Amino acid sequence: MLREQQMKTSYWVVTACLAATTSGFADEFRPIEIKDQELAELRGRYVMPGRIISFGVVMSSTWRNASGDLIGASTSMRLQAETVKPEFYVSTIEHSGKGGSPNSGTGSGTRSGTGSGTGNVTGGAGLSTSQGITQVTRAAGDGNSSNNKIAINVKEASTAPAPVPRRGQALIAGQTITGSNGAGSVAVSATGGGVQVAITANNNQGSSLQQIAQGGLRQDTRLLGNSNVVNNMTRLNVVLDNKGPSAGALGYNLNQLAALRTLGY
Repeated sequence: MLREQQMKTSYWVVTACLAATTSGFADEFRPIEIKDQELAELRGRYVMPGRIISFGVVMSSTWRNASGDLIGASTSMRLQAETVKPEFYVSTIEHSGKGGSPNSGTGSGTRSGTGSGTGNVTGGAGLSTSQGITQVTRAAGDGNSSNNKIAINVKEASTAPAPVPRRGQALIAGQTITGSNGAGSVAVSATGGGVQVAITANNNQGSSLQQIAQGGLRQDTRLLGNSNVVNNMTRLNVVLDNKGPSAGALGYNLNQLAALRTLGY
């Protein structure tokens, strides 16, 4: 009886130790939530001053309907040391299809995508006030394809890339560049401190919007008809100087890092 009681006592002692140990690990590894304001203050501080020697943005939006008609636009901007003023250059994309519908046929249940869209998408008012990166696809049709993509390319080089020939029309603040064909219409505008590419498809097939402004990126597609293909792409290209910093520059950078301690980092 005494031995059994001792075994029970040992069991509870071991259990208590395990519980205390587990509790200690749980407290140590418990996730700590970082507020959005704190993240915003940290943004970009992992890159030493002067290391970025080239920065570029490329945005492309296209809409292809069931007949093969394609409408869209591409806009690009590159900043380098010798750049006096950042400018976006815009090229509209307009191609006519061969007509007909990829889904047309004679069998039962086939459907033509060339007619007017009958779908209905409601809500989404809060998308215009969202912050950061927002990617949304809302579909009320069949046989559609929608792609919202973001790519960030970072590489090192001793010199900035050679300037590429500027293609398209320079986009001025407050200006809108438009284009249209059988697929719909596209409008590229510089507004709200950024650039947006908006496509409105013909025959109530839907719409898409891609916008980069005020530190945020939005890609929003609404599909109301059938057999549409929509692509939104934003690509950020960053080139960092791979040359070793001089002693003076290194000291300057380290002093900046040391100053962050007073801010709690």
